[in-house]
Amino acid sequence: MVCSSCTAEVRDPSADPRWRQVLWIALAINAAMFAGEIIAGVASGSRSLQADALDFLGDAANYAISLGVVGMAVRWRSRAALLKGATILAFGLYVLVTTIMAIFGTRIPHAETMGVVGLIALVANGAVALMLYRYRTGDANMRSVWICSRNDAIGNLAVLAAAAGVLGTGSPWPDLLVAAIMAALGISGGVQILKQARDELVGMARPTSVIALKTFARDTE
Repeated sequence: MVCSSCTAEVRDPSADPRWRQVLWIALAINAAMFAGEIIAGVASGSRSLQADALDFLGDAANYAISLGVVGMAVRWRSRAALLKGATILAFGLYVLVTTIMAIFGTRIPHAETMGVVGLIALVANGAVALMLYRYRTGDANMRSVWICSRNDAIGNLAVLAAAAGVLGTGSPWPDLLVAAIMAALGISGGVQILKQARDELVGMARPTSVIALKTFARDTE
């Protein structure tokens, strides 16, 4: 449960000026990687690269939202986390649907392009994840940023595995399987963020409700 005391607000880790700096760096990296990876994904016919590119886009938007609520009250950060959780969940569902549709196609993705771009993306996400590691246990807003970066790094490893699988089998199935896994990660991460943000908002609302009930009972005596 989120503490509602003023002391907790003072110790709020999101007030750390390095938090804002890290978010700006993460935003720039994710925006650049989205532009490069979506082009490579479409050109190579790789669903997993396209899924990863969309994830970069979603993360860039999430970092921008996080920057917008830095220094605000916990309630507003939790509401921002609700928006981010819904966005991540929507991206996961989109990737899952498009992957299922791609099963009926016959194009084999370009494994070499997948490998090179996947490796670059892994380095980028690994750097962001390391910068954000110290903030992984904060409120729902901070935790959502960490979950995004963690899922991205895992997804990049999966893309590299898919590239090896496509190269070794000459089949698009490894690429489709990884895209489906990335969709599952997005859906799971979105649900986790939504749950924590909801719990924080409920935890903050409960004391107010109890005080209102006590006041009502006292006034009716």
